[in-house]
Amino acid sequence: MALPRLRTVAVVAGAGLLTRRALKRRIARSPLWPLPALPEPISGHSARRATAVRRLLITGRTVVADGVVQLRLEGAGLPPWEPGAHLDLVLPSGLVRQYSLCGDPSDTGAYTVATRLVADGRGGSREVHEQLQEGLEVEVRGPRNRFPLTEAPGYVFVVGGIGITPVWPMLRSLAASGAEWRLLYGGRSRASMPFLEEVEKLGADGGRVTVVAQDEAGHPDVAGALADLAPDTAVYCCGPEPLMEAVAAALPEGHPLHLERFSAATGPGASSGAFEVELRRSGRTVPVAAGQSVLAAVRAELPHVAYSCEQGFCGTCQQRVLEGEIDHRDELLTEDERGDSMLICVSRCRGERLVLDL
Repeated sequence: MALPRLRTVAVVAGAGLLTRRALKRRIARSPLWPLPALPEPISGHSARRATAVRRLLITGRTVVADGVVQLRLEGAGLPPWEPGAHLDLVLPSGLVRQYSLCGDPSDTGAYTVATRLVADGRGGSREVHEQLQEGLEVEVRGPRNRFPLTEAPGYVFVVGGIGITPVWPMLRSLAASGAEWRLLYGGRSRASMPFLEEVEKLGADGGRVTVVAQDEAGHPDVAGALADLAPDTAVYCCGPEPLMEAVAAALPEGHPLHLERFSAATGPGASSGAFEVELRRSGRTVPVAAGQSVLAAVRAELPHVAYSCEQGFCGTCQQRVLEGEIDHRDELLTEDERGDSMLICVSRCRGERLVLDL
């Protein structure tokens, strides 16, 4: 009698093992199982978030202007970067913020970033200023470059305040190569403008640099800076949204414009009205009010949905779009990615309905 019992126990145990393995495979195919899995779901699995996270040591902390702190982050085996690149800082709270690299690309043992304290911001800059001190380690991702220095016969830069950070390595590179360039640098006051002394010294020969402090001379003459441009001159602008709008409005036709924004853009034809979002795998439909983000509406139903920067920069909230016309407002996705996915923290719907793979 003992032998049949042993066979029965073995059969039951084997069936249980096979069932557990099948269940694990099913859950892997659809994280929201037992809801139906769609072909190759990508929501919540952006390849961009797989970027290696490194822990770097803060070896220098310098105040480079009123309200602006510069950090030197040292580590081994750092990926190379080119002017215009930025770094993701994973702050102690878990927030992710993007800061332009403003050091020397030839310094392969360290990255340098600078950030201005935004008193009425969402907390990231305050955390950098108050918690990131010399001797501490910080997690970083990147670098990535969405603001590269392209080949051109000449360059004009229009910069506002902390917008000098991605441009400063560009200017040093161009000066070293003997290229033609000019800079219009504006700010609230000279004391608030990072790297001002170094920038003026770099452009001392030939009057390449024009500095306009608002408390001394008002707003910079953007139209004047862009008048009489040589053919194919590349124009770069980084700063507050009104400054970039002024540059775009004043730029003559035929000149490439390169922008680096601090916040998500609202492009021509963008809609801010209400619409609804169907969460296909969850079997739910949620309304998105005018002025409300898709992220906020979705998280009211699915609190587990990941997010971080809420500005369309980091890619944490990237979701697959199954139906509907997307109003992209991010600064990150490639053209291929924009065909079937969106960053739900900033992007919206151009119609009345979106369907997400959630």
